[in-house]
Amino acid sequence: MKALLKTQPVRGAELLDVPIPEIGPDDLLVKVQAAAICGTDNHIYDWTPWAQARLTLPMIFGHEFAGEVVEVGAAVKGWSVGDMVAAETHIPCLQCYQCRTGRQHTCEQMRIIGVHADGAFSEYARLPVSCAWKLAPGTSPELGAILEPVGVAANGLFKDRVDGRSVGVIGCGPIGVFCGQLALAAGARQLFMTDVNAYRLEMARRVVPQATVLNPLQDDVQGLVAEATHGRGLEVVVELSGSQAGTAQAFDLLAKGGRVSLVGLPSQPITLEMTNAIIYREAIVYGSTGRLMWDTWYQVDALLQAGAFDPLPVITHRFPLEEYAAALELTLSGEAGKVILKP
Repeated sequence: MKALLKTQPVRGAELLDVPIPEIGPDDLLVKVQAAAICGTDNHIYDWTPWAQARLTLPMIFGHEFAGEVVEVGAAVKGWSVGDMVAAETHIPCLQCYQCRTGRQHTCEQMRIIGVHADGAFSEYARLPVSCAWKLAPGTSPELGAILEPVGVAANGLFKDRVDGRSVGVIGCGPIGVFCGQLALAAGARQLFMTDVNAYRLEMARRVVPQATVLNPLQDDVQGLVAEATHGRGLEVVVELSGSQAGTAQAFDLLAKGGRVSLVGLPSQPITLEMTNAIIYREAIVYGSTGRLMWDTWYQVDALLQAGAFDPLPVITHRFPLEEYAAALELTLSGEAGKVILKP
């Protein structure tokens, strides 16, 4: 099969012919029909310190994917050839304290598809059945491929209720736009979204037209939020930029007693004036990673089945696998929403 591998500890990747994976008794073999590019894949392609610390080369990368089951492991129950499947990308050990107490997504022995085990920028992928989410017949593979990042947004947002609340989303990349959609789908009373990238601001306005979308380099975000909330600030803020400025803005906009979910991954330490940002506000602060297995998936599925939101407009570009370099360079530029590779 054709597969995209990180083979050398330098920027770039190689499309190679490799054997189709052999599956174990607890695995599915999936014919990949759509694979989405994630920021993690950008780190791997660019060979950043993050990737250098985690990958053992060579490695097939890519982890957000969906496709058709073409082989079922001998010990697997409830799955058949022909089923459509989407991937949860965290591979839990199922034995540690975290796994046994309902927190598989923070497993003590966590492995990640496309980082610690071969991924899905390939024609076929091995998927542990513990990471398999069955899709309804006829589900778009592209929808299946983006359920994983939609779940990242959902886990950050749904730490508590959002219905009737004022909500802020800092960072309008694909996960930020998913977050805005989910906030409205769950009944948020007001929604503010911010970014400094013109392409992403336009995408947010297009996909989430009900939101007030602002550029903090041009707009008085704090003043506009104060005016709209009678001076109280926002009750829920989800920080997705991972930047110093975005993190500071999240707390500047927060109401007393409000909550912040930190989802974006900073590339360097963040400085925060905690006395006013957190202590005097009695703020609630959550760290948020991945998706709850499987609570988040059921939450998102229920909203999709109800027709409460449609994440597909966040997909802006599609490429054949052979054009991986153009696709990855596009995502690195910030001039795209979700980008899909088609093996």
